[in-house]
Amino acid sequence: MSTEGAGSPPREATPTATASPPIITSIPQKRALEDDHQPAISSPLNPDFKPQPSKHQDEAALARERAPRAKKESLKKRESKAGSIAPDTSARATPDPKAATSQKSKKHEAPPAPMRYKLPPPKLTDFEPPRGPIFIQSHIKTAPDGTEIQFNETTDHVYNKKAFHYTHCIADPAFPSSLYYRQSETEPFESRLNFEDTSTHMFLDESGKHVTTDKGFRMAKANVGVREGRWYWECKITSGIPKRKRSDGGGHTQEESANGHVRMGWARREATLDAPVGFDAYSYGLRDVAGQKVYMSRPKDFFPPGEDIREGDVIGLEINLPSETLHRKVVEGHYNPAVDLTDDENPGIERADIIRDRVPIRFKAHLYFEQIEYQAVKELEELMNPSPVIASSGGVAIGHTQEPGPTHQCPSLRTLPHSSIKIYKNGELIGTPFTNLLAFLPPASKPIAQVGAREGLDDGMLGYYPAVSVFRGGAAEVNFGPHFWYPPPGFEDQDDEVDMIGSDQPTTSKLQKLRAVGERYDEQIVEDIVYDIVDEVDFWMQDGGVSGKGATNGMRASAGVSVQDGMLAGGVLGSEEIKELVQDDE
Repeated sequence: MSTEGAGSPPREATPTATASPPIITSIPQKRALEDDHQPAISSPLNPDFKPQPSKHQDEAALARERAPRAKKESLKKRESKAGSIAPDTSARATPDPKAATSQKSKKHEAPPAPMRYKLPPPKLTDFEPPRGPIFIQSHIKTAPDGTEIQFNETTDHVYNKKAFHYTHCIADPAFPSSLYYRQSETEPFESRLNFEDTSTHMFLDESGKHVTTDKGFRMAKANVGVREGRWYWECKITSGIPKRKRSDGGGHTQEESANGHVRMGWARREATLDAPVGFDAYSYGLRDVAGQKVYMSRPKDFFPPGEDIREGDVIGLEINLPSETLHRKVVEGHYNPAVDLTDDENPGIERADIIRDRVPIRFKAHLYFEQIEYQAVKELEELMNPSPVIASSGGVAIGHTQEPGPTHQCPSLRTLPHSSIKIYKNGELIGTPFTNLLAFLPPASKPIAQVGAREGLDDGMLGYYPAVSVFRGGAAEVNFGPHFWYPPPGFEDQDDEVDMIGSDQPTTSKLQKLRAVGERYDEQIVEDIVYDIVDEVDFWMQDGGVSGKGATNGMRASAGVSVQDGMLAGGVLGSEEIKELVQDDE
């Protein structure tokens, strides 16, 4: 063994073991996975390279450095999923259960209260009973029975057009919380054609029972509509296809020239007035020529061959609608054909919440409530006029993918089970031209999209209305009962309820009594009174039980809009005068 010299340099220590490449201790240690996921060196693929912190760096600094990177990564993931940015990482990691719960509970929320306006004090004239239109004599027509009918031009009244619906109103000191205004009616106080719900350039008599025009097809609706049950009314042709024939001198007979044309049927609120009944998907009509049924402008044979509807004929129209309870099941998507086999509900036992967003306006010397009208939806427009482009390209066109039915995916295309329209001619049943009528309760009906419009609300005036269309001299008289020219079989002898055969079986429902449409007039007035009282109590409760001047000063917006915002449902708060409506008769 050799020994070191005193002056020799110190010898390096001999390694105790031979180091192999996999375990060379001089290679830098691999960074911890929790530190970062970036490469250790910079590269074109890693432009955001940051130096790796040493192992002696403070852990708090590492946490602060990791936080922005984690937030950025989470943001990208959320953007790729079209999500929203949450305020912190814990909210991003765990979905907010309240959001889902609130979204699910929207269907079960209580309906909103009517929109409320701050109005100026009413004028003394606002307390006077509303007046009907002014009648200007136009011409006289002679009915087939020799009766002379004085037709008049109506003026100084508003028409239901320009996206609004109008009803008469009056100021009443018994309604201080609703700022004094309530709904009212004008003479004649009975079921008739609605002077406000007719097209322009139509002539009516003062009773509102006769109608004609010298223009093209135009429509007039009744002032009463039906929502459930069985209802009947009559339409008499006073000028149309004549019954008489004349000789041409050669032994042949020819029809006399037609004195215009008439169509009659049932029309919904959305049906256009400047077209005949049956023009679109919102009305079901009967044509005088050949007695054809018309729906969406498509005439189809219905009467026996060679039979027309001529002057003097009386056409009876019966509609059958299920209860509103079953109706709401259909439009809300809860209808099950396997379970809801029959309609066992009695009409009127359950009513939906009626929300009437309306504001009083002036038209000349008249006061009206103005409400946003319901519109024709694109699904029914597509049903009437299918788009060949959408159909050929395989696009999603609801009218092509599924026929209307009670379980249709689109509420506007859902039909009512047990619904139909029957036609009588001079007291004899001709048949049932229409079944499975389209539903009309929201969301099947939607208001026109504009300021103040709110979808899903029922204003109480949706339904099917008797409607008459006349064309170039055609004239008709309506009879809403109860004394009909040709009562349908068994109408006068029926009891309150008529049991079906086998009514002892639990799965069989009862047929409702066939009623005259005219009975709806008094019912509608009662409903309007009840709705007005409900609105008054609602506003009174919002004011904390304060009436009169205190109610006006303490008014709160029922739709979540504060008075300080300056606007409420499109109405200007603190206005000095009620809106004056300007509407041409053209």
